[in-house]
Amino acid sequence: MKRLIMMFAAAGLVAGCSSTPKDEGPKVEDRKPVMADTKPQVQQPRPETGPTTGTTKPPTVAADPLAALKDPNNILSRRSVFFDYDSNAVKEEFKPLVGAHANFISQNRQQRMTIQGNTDERGSREYNLALGQRRADAVKQMMTLLGAPAGSIETVSFGEEKPRAQGNSEQAYAENRRADIVYQGEQ
Repeated sequence: MKRLIMMFAAAGLVAGCSSTPKDEGPKVEDRKPVMADTKPQVQQPRPETGPTTGTTKPPTVAADPLAALKDPNNILSRRSVFFDYDSNAVKEEFKPLVGAHANFISQNRQQRMTIQGNTDERGSREYNLALGQRRADAVKQMMTLLGAPAGSIETVSFGEEKPRAQGNSEQAYAENRRADIVYQGEQ
C-alpha cells in the first residue's frame, strides 16, 4: 500500500513539474501604452485635377506595358550593360538598370527577353564567345537574384561578331564590351 501511495505521489510530482508556467504578461516597466490604431498609415495618391475644369481624372495607366521600354525618359529604354576589359562583373553604375529590367520582367511575366553577350575583337574567337556568354549569364544571374523569373530570360553569346563600334581604339573596344537586353518581338 505504501508503494502504491508513493507511486501516485511520484506521478503527481512529475506531472506537476512538467506543466508550463502561466504567462503573467509583461512587467509594469516593460508595458507600453496601447494605441487605438496600430496599423501604419499609408497615404493614398491623390488623383490629378484637370487644369481648367476642376474635375478629377484617374491615374494614367499604360495600356501597353512595352511603352515604358520605348520611352527615352525611362531607364528601361537603356538596354546595354557595359563591362571592363576581360571582365564579366556587372559594374556598380549598371546595377540600377539591371534592377529595373528585373522588376519589369517580374511584373510582366508574359514577356521574354534575351541577353546577348558581346566582346571586343581582342582575344581568340573561342575565348570571346565564352566571355560573351559569361557576361550574359552574369546579367541574368543578377536579374534572377532580384526576383526575375529565370524561365523568362535566355542568354546567348555573339562574342566579337556583332560590334557596335568599328575601329581599334579604346573607345570602340569599350562600346563593344557589353550585354544587350532584347525583349521578345524586338530585333
